[in-house]
Amino acid sequence: MSEAQIGDADRAYFNGGIKTVTTESSVLVSSSKYLNHPMLRALIAQEMLRRNGPDLPNTAYIPEVAQILHDLEDMPRIIGLFEMEKARLPRFREWLETRSLSNFTLAETEHCAPGTLGAAIHNFMANSGYQLDLFFQEIQVVNDFTFYLRQTALTHDIEHMITGFGPNHGGEVALLTANMHAKARYFHPELTAFFNRIAYYLKAKTIMKDGLHYPEAMVVNLEAEYLGAEQGRNWAYPLMLVDWRKYVDTPIEDIRRELNITPVIDDRWDDTNRLCNEDDPHYGEPLAQAAE
Repeated sequence: MSEAQIGDADRAYFNGGIKTVTTESSVLVSSSKYLNHPMLRALIAQEMLRRNGPDLPNTAYIPEVAQILHDLEDMPRIIGLFEMEKARLPRFREWLETRSLSNFTLAETEHCAPGTLGAAIHNFMANSGYQLDLFFQEIQVVNDFTFYLRQTALTHDIEHMITGFGPNHGGEVALLTANMHAKARYFHPELTAFFNRIAYYLKAKTIMKDGLHYPEAMVVNLEAEYLGAEQGRNWAYPLMLVDWRKYVDTPIEDIRRELNITPVIDDRWDDTNRLCNEDDPHYGEPLAQAAE
C-alpha cells in the first residue's frame, strides 16, 4: 500500500460542500451536457489515461471527439456570436465576407521563389507525405460558419511554417497554446471558448498522458506551453484571420515581421515525438538530463 494516503481531514476540507441531489432517473443525469454524453465520457477517459501504444496512434479518435463536441454546441448562440463579433471586429468581418480559402495546389505554388510562403507550402505538399487539407474535407462553404470550418482546417500546417513551431510534440503543444492565447485576447470569451473547444481537449489529453506516462515529454510540454503563450500573446492578431493567399509570394521573414511573430527556428523539438510515441523506433531514448 502506498504511504500517500488521503485522510478524513483532507476529504472534509475538499468535499465538505458536496450536496446530495436526488433524481427519478435510472441513468446518469448531470447539469453538464458533456458529462451526460456516454461516448464522450468514455473517449475522454480513455484518451487521457492510456499510453500511446503501437496499436493506437496519438491522433486516434480526434475526429470522434470533435464531432461530439460540435454536435453539443448551441448553434443559434454560436451564429449569434459570429454576428456580434462581425459588428465589433472589422478584420473578422472582412475575413468571413472575403472567404479566401487556403486550398493551395502544387501547380499554383511551383513558381514561388525560395524563402516565400508559397515555396514552403509547395515543399510541404510535394515532400512531407502529408496534406494541407486535414479536417472537414467534405464541407461545402455556403456561409460564415462553413467557411470558418474549412479555412481553419486548411491553415494548421501553414501556421507551423510561419511560427517555427514544427510538427512535433513540442511544436504542436506550442502552436495550440499560442492560438488559445491569441484568440482569448481578441474575441469575446464565449466565442473564444468555442474556437478553442477542440484545442482544449487536445491539450488536456496531452498534458494528462505526458504527466502520467512520459516524464521527459512533460518537460518539453511545459517549455512549449510557455513559449507558445509568449509568442501568441504578441501576435498582431489571431493567425486564423490571415488571408494567406495575399502572402503566397511574400518572404516568410517579412510575414513574421508584419504579424509580430518571433519564431522558434532552432531544432530543439525535432526529435520530441519519440518521447511519447511508443511506436517510434527510438522511443525511450532520452533527449536531456536534469540540471545538477
